[in-house]
Order: sequence, then C-alpha cells, then structure tokens
Amino acid sequence: MLKNIRFALVFRLIAFIIISIGFVRELGVFRNTVDFDMFKYYTIQSNLLAVVMFAILVVRTVKGLRENPHCRAAWFTRLRMICSVNLLLTFIVFWALLAPNLPTFYLLSFSNLSIHVIAPLLCFADYILFYEAGRLKYKDVYFTCIFPLFYFVFVTVLGVAGYDYGNRFVVTNYINADAVQGYLAPRRAPYFFLDFDEVGMMVLAYVGVILAVILIAGHGFYLIDRKLKKKSI
Repeated sequence: MLKNIRFALVFRLIAFIIISIGFVRELGVFRNTVDFDMFKYYTIQSNLLAVVMFAILVVRTVKGLRENPHCRAAWFTRLRMICSVNLLLTFIVFWALLAPNLPTFYLLSFSNLSIHVIAPLLCFADYILFYEAGRLKYKDVYFTCIFPLFYFVFVTVLGVAGYDYGNRFVVTNYINADAVQGYLAPRRAPYFFLDFDEVGMMVLAYVGVILAVILIAGHGFYLIDRKLKKKSI
C-alpha cells in the first residue's frame, strides 16, 4: 500500500474530476441539455457509482490528513472492491460485445474512452495503489453481483412496461447478397444481449456468463486480499 496520503488525495481528486467530466459529457451537459434516458444504460449507472465513490474517497482522504492515514471501516474497502469489479465489467462487456459493431471515430472519442476505459482503470488503480489488506470477507465476493442483477431486473421491467430504445431492423427475407427485406421493430433493451426479442432465451446465457465473469473477478480480488494479508503479518 502506498502510504503517502497527499499523493492519494491528488490521485483521487484528479480521478474524480476526469470521471465526472466524462460522466456529465455523456449526459449531454456540454451540449446545454441533460438526457436523463442515459441513466437507463449500465455504463452511465456504473460511472455514477465511480463518481460517488471517488467523491467519498476525496472526503475521507482529506479527513485522513487531519486524523488517520486511512479509513478503518471495513465497508469502505468493500465499496472500493465492488466499484472496481463493476467498472471492470463495463470495460470487458463493452469491448468484447459492443465495440466490434461501433465506428472507430466513436471508439477513439474522449466521451467513449472516459467512461469505458479511463474510469474502470482509475477505479482499479486506486484499489491496487491504496489497498488495505485483510478487510474483505468471502461473502463480499457475492456482493459484487447485486448491482448487475438489479440492472438486469431494471431493464427487463422497463421492457415489459413498454419502454423502447429506438428501433431495430428485423430481417424477414434475403433477396441477394446486397439486398434484404424486413421491418423496423422497437428495441426493448439497451443492449442486444439483454433483448429477449432479439436473442430470445440466450439472454439468460449472456447474463450467466456476465455473472461468472463478475464472480471470477471478485474471487481474484479476494485471493489477492488474503495473500497480501499474509504478507503483512
């Protein structure tokens, strides 16, 4: 653990500013508007979690300059771990499932990189640089699944209630290599892998894989915590 609390404060303050800029930019604040529909996307919700976490980190670090070098509350370490795992999920899912179908100009834009690369890496870097070994319990591994499961229920309920995310083109007939017939249908999920209309019950398979990735990451954090605890004894 890096014990220079002033360095921690500078790092966390910069991280908070960068993530906040990316977050409000994606909401459209810099275009003189706020698109509240963006809150229906996992990326925005997870980045909001990162903004809140770094805001708490900055406050706690400032408080630590006056009192203690670090927070002694176990829940604080759990929050950092849960946030790091969920932001890493944002990183993995976006680049593995969504990025291949998106244009290069968007992939390389600051808006995209800030929320899908920089924010996850900053959360992970903060956890690694300023870890406090021995604070995690095994049950904390499963707490990392709460937010993604909540989101899955959230978007499923919205879809059943009739909310749509624009239209998708449904192919009904292939005429030749360059022409197809079809129609536009409402997209009732923010991502294709959560859309029962598009991939059917495969949604459950995608959710299962995502939960497996989360649990693997959570176990990885837990094992690192145990190993570092042994070294500190």
